[in-house]
Amino acid sequence: MGQVWRKVRLFLEAIKFEHTVFALPFALMGVLFASPAMPEARALGWILVAMVSARTSAMAFNRIADLRYDALNPRTRTRALPAGLLTVQQMAIALILSNLLFLYSAWQLNWLCFVLSPVALFVILFYSYTKRFTPLSHYWLGLSLGIAPSATWIAVRGTLELPPLFLTLGVALWVAGFDILYSLQDYEFDRAHGLRSLPETLGKAGAISVSRLSHALCIVCFGAFGWVMGAGWVYYLGVSLAGLALAYEQSLVKPDDLSKLNLAFFTMNGYVSIGLFGFSLLDRVLG
Repeated sequence: MGQVWRKVRLFLEAIKFEHTVFALPFALMGVLFASPAMPEARALGWILVAMVSARTSAMAFNRIADLRYDALNPRTRTRALPAGLLTVQQMAIALILSNLLFLYSAWQLNWLCFVLSPVALFVILFYSYTKRFTPLSHYWLGLSLGIAPSATWIAVRGTLELPPLFLTLGVALWVAGFDILYSLQDYEFDRAHGLRSLPETLGKAGAISVSRLSHALCIVCFGAFGWVMGAGWVYYLGVSLAGLALAYEQSLVKPDDLSKLNLAFFTMNGYVSIGLFGFSLLDRVLG
């Protein structure tokens, strides 16, 4: 059992399981605003299973697809697969199981969720190849996380409508903005190995400018979502604080100084997602 638990811990570390916190609060916002009342426990449970299994699938596939590059990159060569702590077969088994669990959870939610589930899998899995041919891969990653609130809206209402698309676009821009910053640390590696990113294409300063624009637009989208949903002042307070957090995040990263990148990436983005969900929940309770 000790060996099994060690492998489980290695796998969870390999897929950065704790980063589920980035997308999950926005998925729950989709549930929150799509529901006229508190959602059923059963539906909420299957939504959580779908979210976790989809992200697990995406990360497991990414680790397999990027193995060759991860083994060459000094920043990633200590990851479980390139270091030989896990095998490709073990990661592939986890990928298959998580795919099946995601499809089953979509089936348990409603017919439209099940029909669209292969589309969702394509979006989140294909991201792993986008860096081979386009510097806009950051925005494909953004879409991969951004579809979460629209997906949970469908899970609750059984139909896709206009309002969650504002939230989807906002999340996509938010993720792309911080992924551009994160990719700055691989600037030299990407250029040397033919991988595409905005820093590789525009240079570090140009990429940071695009990241800042993306974050500014994401706040506009969050505000637009609140407007179409008739949200109250508490929600807009949360959006304003999210904007301040992103402004502070951007101030931490400079073309010639990436020493505070982890603080910008992990801490501030956790505050943005969890904080905006918290203010949304409070707004709904008070409204």
